[in-house]
Amino acid sequence: MGNRKTAIYIRLSDEDNNVDGIVKPESNSVAAQRILIRDYMQRNNFSTPADTLEYVDDGFSGTNFQRPAFRRMMDDAKHGEIGCIIVKDFSRFGRDHLETGNYLERIFPLLGIRFISVNDGYDSFDKDCAEKKLAVILKNLVNEYIAKDTSVKVASSYVTKQE
Repeated sequence: MGNRKTAIYIRLSDEDNNVDGIVKPESNSVAAQRILIRDYMQRNNFSTPADTLEYVDDGFSGTNFQRPAFRRMMDDAKHGEIGCIIVKDFSRFGRDHLETGNYLERIFPLLGIRFISVNDGYDSFDKDCAEKKLAVILKNLVNEYIAKDTSVKVASSYVTKQE
């Protein structure tokens, strides 16, 4: 298990995709997430790019975990290929607070996977962060609420346009 890789997980919601109306092969947000995570890895002496796997779900909602790149990452994790997963923030990982909690509290510890959320200052291997579990739960609840609220607003705008 000593040669397990670091996984970078990047996700952009379909609601955020190409918001400026210009079709791009990869959204600016995906590129920005990649830069932020790679910078974090460099500052914290993480593995080399050769020891890093990248998984990108561009245009997928975080309200469920049936995303193609996420599923590939979890398959690799279950096969012992991944030792650490890094995301920009919890909302990029997922917006379902129960399922996110299941990964953080059960699945990742069982698989021996370190989980880092850069902008949230969360590192599952840091004892101080482990004590911040209530804050993590609250952030995940807020992320789920935002996703539901956005969905209602998008649906409402479609109805308004149809009228």
